[in-house]
Amino acid sequence: MANRSQIQARAAMMRVRFEAAGAQVVDPPLLQPADTLLDLYGEDIRARAYVTSDALRGEQMLRPDFTMPVVQMHMSDGAEPARYTYSGEVFRRQEHDPDRPNEYIQVGYEVFDRNDPAGADAEVFSLFALQLRGLPLRAATGDIGILTAAVAGLRTTDRRKAALMRHLWRPRRFRVLLDRFAGRKPGPEGRVSLLDADNVLDIDVPMIGKRRLSEIEARIEALRADRDTSPISDTELAGLETLLNVRETMPFALEQLRDVAVDLPQITPALDRLEARVASLQARGVNVDRLDFEAAYGRTSMEYYDGFVFGFYAEGRPDLPPIATGGRYDALTRQLGNGAEIPAVGGVLRPDLMLEIEEDAQ
Repeated sequence: MANRSQIQARAAMMRVRFEAAGAQVVDPPLLQPADTLLDLYGEDIRARAYVTSDALRGEQMLRPDFTMPVVQMHMSDGAEPARYTYSGEVFRRQEHDPDRPNEYIQVGYEVFDRNDPAGADAEVFSLFALQLRGLPLRAATGDIGILTAAVAGLRTTDRRKAALMRHLWRPRRFRVLLDRFAGRKPGPEGRVSLLDADNVLDIDVPMIGKRRLSEIEARIEALRADRDTSPISDTELAGLETLLNVRETMPFALEQLRDVAVDLPQITPALDRLEARVASLQARGVNVDRLDFEAAYGRTSMEYYDGFVFGFYAEGRPDLPPIATGGRYDALTRQLGNGAEIPAVGGVLRPDLMLEIEEDAQ
C-alpha cells in the first residue's frame, strides 16, 4: 500500500503534466460554504460531507470536491479561455462503506472554452488517458445531453417532462414514472379515490404536514390534469428504451443513435455534437473504434454533468471506485455564475488508486 508521501509525489508529477498542457495551478480552501453546496446538491450532501459551523461564516463543509470552488472562482474573475489544475485532499463520509477512505487526494484538470467544445472534450479525455497510460484500465464514455434532449422533446406536458428530468439520476424512479406516463402502470395506491372525490376533505385522508387548503386543492387539480393527459406514445417510449440500452463502441453507438433519432428527432443536435467529439478524439490519436460508449452512463453518480461523461475503471479490481472520472458541466457554470455561463469540461484522478493498481501488477 502506497504511503502518503508517495501519493503526494505522484499527484505533484501529474499536476506538472497538466501545467505543461497550459493549466494554471489553483488551490481552493478546504472549508467551503455549506449553503452553496446545499443549493447545488440538495440536502443529500449532508450524508456524504463533513459539516461544521463558524460564528462569522456560518455553516461550512470540508471540501467534498474541487469542481464547485473552481467554477465559482472562474465565474468570478477568470479570463477566457482558461485551464486550471489542482491537487489536494477531498473529504467524503463513508458510513455505508467503512473500508473506503474518507479522505483522499484528487488531481484535476478543468477547461473553460466556448470556441470548440468538442475539441475541449477530446483534450481532457486524451490528457487523462495519457496520465493513465500503461495501467490495465477500461475507459467508458457517455453523453447525458442525449438523454436530456430526448426527455425535453417528448410530446407530453411540461409537468411530466420536469418530473422525468428531476429523476434522471435515479434510474428506478425514472423507469416507474416513464411507465406510469405511458399508461403501462397505475398511479400510487389510493390516488384514484382521492382524485374522484368531489371534496377531498370529505374522504378519510390524514392531514399531514403544514400545507394550506389552497395548496392541497392546487395539487389535486394538477394530479387530475395529469390523469387526463394522453399517455406518452409507444413510438416515443420505444425510442427512449432503445436509447437507454445503447452500449457499443463509439462509431457503432452513433450509428444506432442515428436510427433512434428517426423516432426521437429532438436528439439530433446532441448526436451532431457527439459526431464532432468522435472526430476530435480521433484527431488526438484516441482509438475510438475501441472506445466504449454507453448512452445511460453517468446517470447514478455524475449529477452536475450535462453532456460528455467518462470514467476509467480497473476491471481486475471491481472493489475499487473509478480511477478517474470527468465530463462536461455547462449548466453548472450558469448556476454558479449568476446568469453568466461558459462551456466547461474537466475531471479528476485518484493517484492513490493508480499506485495500488501498479502494485498489483508487480
